[in-house]
Amino acid sequence: MPGRKRVEEFIAAVVGGDHVQAIADFYHEDASMQENSEAPRVGRDLLLKHERNALRRVQAIETRPVKTFLVDDEVVVVHWVFVATDRTGVKRRLEELALQRWRGDRIQEERFFYDTALAWQAIE
Repeated sequence: MPGRKRVEEFIAAVVGGDHVQAIADFYHEDASMQENSEAPRVGRDLLLKHERNALRRVQAIETRPVKTFLVDDEVVVVHWVFVATDRTGVKRRLEELALQRWRGDRIQEERFFYDTALAWQAIE
């Protein structure tokens, strides 16, 4: 079970902008990530590859400071807000809840919940 401090360190790493390193530092080798009801991606190496590829598709991504998260034993929920600037300069916003199951001080499973109709809509 993660301590609140460990979860705050994870959130700070993501808000700090190094999403790839956050995966390397905070996920188990056999961790999984799942988008809404899609099939999960399994294995930290695959998660790292997917994140690198996603970041290459955008000019920049900002993770807004987290205002809401909860830690309940091994379950953590984080309310994320991301703003990505695409290659044409258009800014798009994604608001999601990440439901995580931690094993010890690392994430074992993560599932993202967001409204696909509103995901990545242009904001400017």
